Amino acid sequence: MQHRILVLGAGYTGASAAGRLARRLRRDDVAITLVNAEPDFVERVRNHQLATGQELKRRPLAAMLAGTGVELKLATVTGVDADRRTVAVDGADGAEELAYDTLVYALGSRWNGQGVPGVAEHADEIAGRAGALRLRERLAGLDAGRAVVVVGGGLTGVEAATEIAEARPDLDVALAVRGGLGDWLSPKGRAHLVKVLGKLGVTVHEHADVSAVAADHVTTADGTVIPADITVWNAGFATHPIAAATTLEVAATGQIVVDRTMRSVSHPDVYAVGDAALAPGAGDRPLRMSCASGVPAAWLAADAIAARLTGGKVPDKTIGYFNQCISLGRKEGLIQYVTADDSAKKAALTGRTAAVYKELICRSAAWGVAHPTMGMPARRRHVTYERPLAPASA
Repeated sequence: MQHRILVLGAGYTGASAAGRLARRLRRDDVAITLVNAEPDFVERVRNHQLATGQELKRRPLAAMLAGTGVELKLATVTGVDADRRTVAVDGADGAEELAYDTLVYALGSRWNGQGVPGVAEHADEIAGRAGALRLRERLAGLDAGRAVVVVGGGLTGVEAATEIAEARPDLDVALAVRGGLGDWLSPKGRAHLVKVLGKLGVTVHEHADVSAVAADHVTTADGTVIPADITVWNAGFATHPIAAATTLEVAATGQIVVDRTMRSVSHPDVYAVGDAALAPGAGDRPLRMSCASGVPAAWLAADAIAARLTGGKVPDKTIGYFNQCISLGRKEGLIQYVTADDSAKKAALTGRTAAVYKELICRSAAWGVAHPTMGMPARRRHVTYERPLAPASA
């Protein structure tokens, strides 16, 4: 009887985990099913490019998974019963229930309005493809001289502001930052960020905590009104609510609490990767929501699952960081080198070289997902543990 592995979500982490599992385990021993609501893989890290009218290569999941042995099921996940080991989905065949022996939860995150009045009604977002396409349409219809305010000074907010300003120099682009601009960067990194934003004509509002969004402006906590014909909200991400509705142990963020092998601390047959997981990293600091965390976590989870099913050695690794890659439009970039626990070092790479570096990172990440069983030696092993693990409550 085949061991049933169910992977939820085909973003960077879910697709990477499914492909690596297919590379590690013999097809006769396992049935790997990847569930995703959309037929295409979405390069989420390029959504700011999509929003400004750039065309991105289409990557059908069916083509990517062809020949891997991974079954693709197009459906929306509507619920998880971690005690019964079932997942409720709704697809072309209607509502149904899928049973699993091992679950990899990779449903990721979505934009987080943080309860700020007017965000849901008036703001745009680029956390998902649908939102990026909606913003693309709105930007295309915006007349010269109009105002665009990007809220959020993290990586996504900075990339969105610079991309929009470069693509539409005729617009009045502003960036509203809750703290200081680039206050997590090294002095060299911050200086370059300030320089590029100035060159692109982006007005920066530091220490501007946006407390309300209207159709034509945003208001900060101190009462400042900033004109905005379009508001792009990038003030953090929120996890998919499904995990919090289960018996899985979750953090206050809604993320599934996992150990260093990405295994749920409450349900040993469940693994969580990417933005959906609260995982310890270097220095016991939680891994941040990012592709830089998610893909290594997916590899680690797949290797741990394979090891436990085949009687192999479970990996004993800690995920750490090397750099933060930031695109500042198509011509400029910033590579901030960091310690393993994600603290900025003095060194930073800037300019055109950094832009090329970031582009290569994006391409390699997409290539790895599009070729899930390439780039690593085949070490498929027989499953020796045929029966599923006992429920945590047993």
